[in-house]
Amino acid sequence: MPNRLRFRSGQVHLIKVRVDAETVIEAGDLVFLDGDDVKPASDFEWTSDLATTQSAFATQFLGVAQQPSADGETGDISVDVSPLSIYEFQVAAGTYEVGDELGPDSGENVLLNQQLEAVASGTLAIARAAEYKAATATSLRVTFASAFYTGSANANAAVG
Repeated sequence: MPNRLRFRSGQVHLIKVRVDAETVIEAGDLVFLDGDDVKPASDFEWTSDLATTQSAFATQFLGVAQQPSADGETGDISVDVSPLSIYEFQVAAGTYEVGDELGPDSGENVLLNQQLEAVASGTLAIARAAEYKAATATSLRVTFASAFYTGSANANAAVG
């Protein structure tokens, strides 16, 4: 996907994180913390099925990349970890109610960097719908729950 930062409103909380030289990140990507480096959702290791992978991803979900990082670049990038920011993301076609839980969507055994889908369990979720959309919706305003921001609704967001 091209660099598309779809921030719509709210208060951001930016943190600076390191990127490996071989990692490619685009603005607007869902990113996770792998050790001490940030990586896009598509680099997350696929496990037995989508639900298991989404659950594992939620435990390492950092936030939304605010800056790109091309192949070979090693500079830190800013990531928004705020649960108060609202972004407009691509979603699997469907009807969405305010508060519906969402997780990263998938392709061929890989998580997508900039698309979400409804999930059945809170342990799979990294986002909530921030608006109602009818049956043919393919984009949706959402808030995110970082596992590394103690003020978020992510069950993994705790110190200690």
